Amino acid sequence: MKSVTIYTDGGADPNPGLGGWGAIVLFGQYKRELCGAEANTTNNRMELQATISALSALTEPCEVTLHTDSEYLQKGITQWIAGWKRNGWRTATKQPVKNKDLWVRLDELAATHKISWAWVKAHAGNMMNERCDALVHEARATFRSQSNQ
Repeated sequence: MKSVTIYTDGGADPNPGLGGWGAIVLFGQYKRELCGAEANTTNNRMELQATISALSALTEPCEVTLHTDSEYLQKGITQWIAGWKRNGWRTATKQPVKNKDLWVRLDELAATHKISWAWVKAHAGNMMNERCDALVHEARATFRSQSNQ
């Protein structure tokens, strides 16, 4: 299996509001930056979308180290998702899981790779995390400028 490192970030401003996501996929000397934006979304949806987009960019099963500054994403995929699925996509309090559509897609993608989920502190000087944050802002700015034309 090829070894790949991925960094992701997402956010909405305001939350909910205009959202953006960014991801960096690293493989050897190869580096690919991905980003996108959506109107009327949330921070959590953008964090999930960044990860889904990065994993979707992989063309074969890989050994992935995925870095995220989202505890919602990291804990959701490593701790909570098994219970959600067991409970018919309901939380421990019997409420429907928010962002189920994205969690289902992420679960499918995660099953095709061997992923280590690493949490990184946001805005703490991690160069790749900071670049993902910049991609989020760039994607939102591009979306705004295209919407105003």
